Amino acid sequence: MAKKQTKKGSKKQPLLKKTTSLLSRILVWFLSVSVLWVLAYRFINPPMTLLMIERNIERKSDGKDFKTDKKWVRFEDISDNMKRAAVSAEDQKFLKHMGFDIKAIERAYASNTKGKKIKGGSTISQQTAKNVFLWPGRSYIRKGFEAYFTLLIEILWSKERILEVYLNVIEMGDGIYGAEAASQTYFNKPCKELTKSQAALIAACFPNPLKWTPAHPTKYIRHKQRVIMQIMRRLGPLDF
Repeated sequence: MAKKQTKKGSKKQPLLKKTTSLLSRILVWFLSVSVLWVLAYRFINPPMTLLMIERNIERKSDGKDFKTDKKWVRFEDISDNMKRAAVSAEDQKFLKHMGFDIKAIERAYASNTKGKKIKGGSTISQQTAKNVFLWPGRSYIRKGFEAYFTLLIEILWSKERILEVYLNVIEMGDGIYGAEAASQTYFNKPCKELTKSQAALIAACFPNPLKWTPAHPTKYIRHKQRVIMQIMRRLGPLDF
């Protein structure tokens, strides 16, 4: 009996070693690829996101043509008003945190556990990580990857790069992505020329760009626009 148990134990050990070795290799591979991927996008503009692909699949299933209206603009060619409006609307502590706003996350968690309307506590950095590197949806697994990629871009990118990528890939309407496409669509001008009011109106629609549009703002969106403009005045210029 003792010999049989020893043989069984010896069989389990190689299997455990093989499994551990395989998992270690997968982990090293994932860490290497993800770091290189994030580092590459510090210099290379992301050509497409999974959300853009998903939206086009949805359009096709609805009998519509594919549409991805986007045009990349450099950080310095984005209106300061648009940058300030985005920060004011989505993440007022953007320049101060390392990717996460703990208080905002706590407020969102408290609101959601009380059964109120679901609120997000995501920072601009988290949204950028999600939009560029991950798939749409809500799950603990995706949130874990989101946290990981958020840390990576905070370490490997500058704040200017994070905001530049964010304002170039974020969904701003049906098939419309980025500040330049939104500015041209809604105001017939380059985003470099956006006024405070126009930038605030675009930012007011960020949470649900398929429901709300600067072209036909509701009373709620007009109220959000005014609030964002007040915050913009309070925050003043962004000190990068």
